[in-house]
Amino acid sequence: MKAIFNGVVIAESPTTVIVEGNHYFPPNAVKMEHFTESSRHTVCPWKGTASYYNVVANGETSENAAWYYPDTSERAAHIKGHVAFYPVVQVVK
Repeated sequence: MKAIFNGVVIAESPTTVIVEGNHYFPPNAVKMEHFTESSRHTVCPWKGTASYYNVVANGETSENAAWYYPDTSERAAHIKGHVAFYPVVQVVK
């Protein structure tokens, strides 16, 4: 799977974890040079508190376009640290 933003592959992995229709990429599959920390946080009742990244590629930034759970509930432990994307980032095979 590949995550593409503004024509640039920002994450790539042979496997992702699909949760609620979103592909979660393993941390080592994410090209961190295309991410900056965001101050946004949200809470999911069963996964925990999500942190967000702004995504940057080819001079364009999309704020809060990616999220991850640095600490998860026990039920969501399989996605701890994995990164998922809003539709502004294209996820393809």
